[in-house]
Amino acid sequence: MCLRKRSGYRPPDPINAKIYTGPIPAERGGELAMGGGRSETSALSGTGGGRGVTTQNSQRPNACCFCWCCCCSCSWNEEERRKRRRRWKKISQDNKMEPINCEACTKPSVEEIRLWSQSFDKLMRNPAGRNVFREFLRTEYSEENMLFWLACEDLKQEANKSAIEEKACSIYEDYISILSPKEVSLDARVREVINRKMQDPTPHTFEDAQLQIYTLMHRDSYPRFLSSNIYKALIHGGSRTSSES
Repeated sequence: MCLRKRSGYRPPDPINAKIYTGPIPAERGGELAMGGGRSETSALSGTGGGRGVTTQNSQRPNACCFCWCCCCSCSWNEEERRKRRRRWKKISQDNKMEPINCEACTKPSVEEIRLWSQSFDKLMRNPAGRNVFREFLRTEYSEENMLFWLACEDLKQEANKSAIEEKACSIYEDYISILSPKEVSLDARVREVINRKMQDPTPHTFEDAQLQIYTLMHRDSYPRFLSSNIYKALIHGGSRTSSES
């Protein structure tokens, strides 16, 4: 645990502070009183003469805690990290759009396509529906949500102990680790549960996280999918084919 020293020493902010100027004058009241009337500017600059040297950063850095070693986090940092990750994915996908490795499925009928608008469950239970929805998520730079959900479904079908551990580690590195560009958005409680379960992975290690991502896709992405050009083109194309036959 990082604690501020009793002397008042505060380590510099590695981002904002260009030069560390030492303890602020309020915490050195005794020294200033004994300094023979030196000004605050000269005390900070380390000079005793009449010239005042203005420091570049004489105020406390605007930090969320008293440490700088990343042992804590705040909602602002979390939100900024998500924005940076989203921008990074947008740039990388714009520069190199890799083809989607779709699930094997048959061409959906007009009735199946219309059923997708009735409930999110019907869309997700249909392999063709998942492929189309995944294509839409890719346009919103959130394809990792579907990839994570599919990886969790695959893990649930695994029975071999060593294979379970290998797949669980792969899922963690690809979608849970904060260092991964495909990291999914999970709250702190779910992350804590995953970290505990990863000590002895099972097919249901990511069950809570999978449900949270499923709910996120349902509430956030699904309504936009139904209004998207991708889904409208399927509906109109299917209706036109049906009328021609």
